[in-house]
Amino acid sequence: MRTIHQITGSDAHSFLQGLITNDLAKLDQGLVYTAMLTPQGKYLADFFVFERDGALHIDAADSISLGLVQRLNMYRLRADVQIAPTDLQLSRGTGTPPAGAMADPRHPAMGWRLYGAEAGDDGTDWDALRVAHCIPETGIELTPDTFILEAGFERLNGVDYRKGCYVGQEVTARMKHKTELRKGLATVQVDGAAPVGTEITAGGKAAGTLYTQSGGRGIAYLRFDRAGSPMDAAGATVTYAPD
Repeated sequence: MRTIHQITGSDAHSFLQGLITNDLAKLDQGLVYTAMLTPQGKYLADFFVFERDGALHIDAADSISLGLVQRLNMYRLRADVQIAPTDLQLSRGTGTPPAGAMADPRHPAMGWRLYGAEAGDDGTDWDALRVAHCIPETGIELTPDTFILEAGFERLNGVDYRKGCYVGQEVTARMKHKTELRKGLATVQVDGAAPVGTEITAGGKAAGTLYTQSGGRGIAYLRFDRAGSPMDAAGATVTYAPD
């Protein structure tokens, strides 16, 4: 389930622009996928932004929506910004998009999103699509310990390196330009099944965590230096074969 809030006021654009990982200048192209981070560069929330009738709207998972609004209000200070819930509902699908729908910017396979009076879903197996394209989900693969570059936000069009400062920007930029990622999310083969959050081991050593699974594949957070051979997750065999 999703909750859509609107952000209004003369400072709305500059306010949100200074807090999120992506560039609101991209709103003229459609939906913007983005995140808010802690000052230490770790994940707080991910959400979509769109503009309608002069107001910014943020589409976030119910599980984080209240915390996101509280965090936004903490930063609001004296800015001319008002944040309020809306009655908008989300419909989504992967077939022919209805009038007014916008493409999901994370990956073409993720179809379209439509905001209106009614919620809806065309029955797509979203977990299968997410696993196939290694797209993390709020509260599953995306947690308070997540660094967004390890979660693939660059590939998912969720971060912009030229937009200027935002909270957590320094850590994110340093990870991009000065380090090689040694950990991160990847699609793996899974022979068997294990609960979401199961530890993955290789040769008796911790190698990562197994998350969403579908059709013999899964999304895993891996230590890449330990992920070169078949691994174990509570009896399920996990194999990582990078392209």
